[in-house]
Amino acid sequence: MALEYVTSESVTKGHPDKLCDQIADSVLDEILRKDPEAHVACEVTATTGLIHVFGEISTNCYVDIPSIARKTVNLAGYNDVSFGFNGNTCAVLTSINSQSQDIAMGVNESCEYKLSPETDLEDKIGAGDQGIMYGYACSDTKAFMPMPIFLAHKITRELSNLREKGILNYLRPDGKTQITLAYKKGVPCEVKKIVISSQHSEGVSLKKIREDLTELIVYNGRIIPEELLSKDPIVIINPTGKFNIGGPVADSGLTGRKIMVDTYGGIAHHGGGAFSGKDPTKVDRSGAYMARYVAKNIVASGLALKCEVSVGYAIGVAKPVSLGVECFGTSKYSNSELISLVKKVFDFRPGAIIENFKLKRPIYKDLAVYGHFGREDLDLPWEKIDKTDELLEKVSFKEKI
Repeated sequence: MALEYVTSESVTKGHPDKLCDQIADSVLDEILRKDPEAHVACEVTATTGLIHVFGEISTNCYVDIPSIARKTVNLAGYNDVSFGFNGNTCAVLTSINSQSQDIAMGVNESCEYKLSPETDLEDKIGAGDQGIMYGYACSDTKAFMPMPIFLAHKITRELSNLREKGILNYLRPDGKTQITLAYKKGVPCEVKKIVISSQHSEGVSLKKIREDLTELIVYNGRIIPEELLSKDPIVIINPTGKFNIGGPVADSGLTGRKIMVDTYGGIAHHGGGAFSGKDPTKVDRSGAYMARYVAKNIVASGLALKCEVSVGYAIGVAKPVSLGVECFGTSKYSNSELISLVKKVFDFRPGAIIENFKLKRPIYKDLAVYGHFGREDLDLPWEKIDKTDELLEKVSFKEKI
């Protein structure tokens, strides 16, 4: 049988787009720490010597946005002028307005609540926007994530570890990786190609960088399982030959430009909405977290080997306007049967999602790099598989795959 090849990428915390995501979510966290009811839509751009924080924020608290931005830049590793960008000296501009009243009136009181104020209180919060959100899970890994993005994140995390721990002190904050994995009959079987690009200091030879990263990442056995690594993988390290200039100096950054890195590496659909800088009334974020939760529980329960859940919202309306389940032929049950089951077990209203996941907490900065799903290093409520028993109890077709 012919092999299918899948490629996914990840980027380090010093990548200019990811730097912006981290600043946006750091601002969000600090606001939620003081005012959990705040409405936040924070965007960030970064370029040579300049951070610009802008957007719509409605809150009763004050946060020092320039200090938050500079601290985040420093923590990402840009704390020296020789790195091309320095959080201690960069300029920070802010352009903040309050949330549109036209939007707020639909978020604070949904269409359902306005028609019947005596209804369930979780009907009160309307969706902060229209759109379609997707969640995905599969049996590739113990984290129920696709193997290519799972391994790509491990590599970029290790790049940062090698830099932060001083093991390779010539590495700089910016970097990215890309993994090409072969699948056979839907199962990951072999890592065929590995691309690693890492910013570095002047004076270090390309030969040394390639030797070090090949030894410490490709063949260390911890990052890429030996049983998955091809006997003769194609390894491409810093293919341009030099990567001294990196970060916002080399390429301007912007929030929300790495949505495939944030999610499933391109294997699943994406509705288009980014996550970072948005409070949980924005269903771009909360709806996507909920869809992942449902898909993961379906796969963990044994009802499918792969599952993609889609949910559609209308601005100012609490209940979803659409719900879909696709298992790609890996379930014995029809999509319509599984949709019926999902409706019995899960509540997709924004108010219910926010309450069940406790989303009005400052939990978002750590999600702004290395993905929002499959995070074994974080205790995330949408990653729990606590609905498997209920799914199997309520399913009318008891046999599992």
